[in-house]
Amino acid sequence: MRIEWKGVFPAITTKFTADDKLDLPLFEKNLQAQLDAGVNGIILGGTLGEASVLTTAEKEQLVKFTVERCVGKVPVLLNIAEGSTREALQQAAYANAWGAEGLMMLPPMRYKTDHRETVTYFKTVADSTQLPIIIYNNPIDYKIDVTPDMFEELALCENIQAVKESTRDVTNVARIKNRFGDRFKILCGVDTLAMEELCLGADGWVAGLVCAFPRETVAIYKLVKAGRIEEAIKIYRWFMPLLELDIVPKLVQYIKLAETQEGIGSENVRAPRLTLVGEERTQILKIINDGISSRPSLPDYLNL
Repeated sequence: MRIEWKGVFPAITTKFTADDKLDLPLFEKNLQAQLDAGVNGIILGGTLGEASVLTTAEKEQLVKFTVERCVGKVPVLLNIAEGSTREALQQAAYANAWGAEGLMMLPPMRYKTDHRETVTYFKTVADSTQLPIIIYNNPIDYKIDVTPDMFEELALCENIQAVKESTRDVTNVARIKNRFGDRFKILCGVDTLAMEELCLGADGWVAGLVCAFPRETVAIYKLVKAGRIEEAIKIYRWFMPLLELDIVPKLVQYIKLAETQEGIGSENVRAPRLTLVGEERTQILKIINDGISSRPSLPDYLNL
């Protein structure tokens, strides 16, 4: 499947049972909610997917399970977040063998690579596969900024096609568009800046709170691209307290709690993460329940 880098791509959470196994029935329930809401792709093994604590066998199971249910509907991507080029190459080969239709790639983990090392890392993996790639640029959390000068060199790799823009600097949308035109598609990777970046010309949204609120997320995207800005603003303002749950260290626990309240997830996380307790859980639960109780009605966004 050729990937059209536009629309909403959930960075979907990984569901676990109470005894720390993959909960595929619950995962499927959430996945179906995403598809029914009109998302444009599924990303597995991102930060929200708790990739750093998944085994290779679990990744294989998730990819094959998701591909089987998304075939002919939307593309399935696997995130690569590794400390070594050798392991990144292996993950790319696995992704292709398992049936994934694209890759999302972070820079190397743990070691802060310089310009030459970062470019070489991405190009080495890109040259090893025919899968289309979106580069995840998040220097706030992962300390390496994939700069426009780096993208100038990465443009030589035809399968590096898009960037998940998570620098928190909305002006990067204009910078990338001015320098590269449509060579790289831009997908906003920060929930609290999504509408702003979409209005500035971003092509899509790699979303987090979509895991709990898929219809509202897709509605905002569709309304903005249809030029119905005032309607989108109304939903976006309602959404903002919830979207802010995506930009904190415990985003996995917070978003999983929101999924639970929406009936499409559970609070189970994998250690060293722990489920929320006490006052913290009470505070986050109030934000979520306040949002659910005041959610706006949505237009017929799927037919825009």
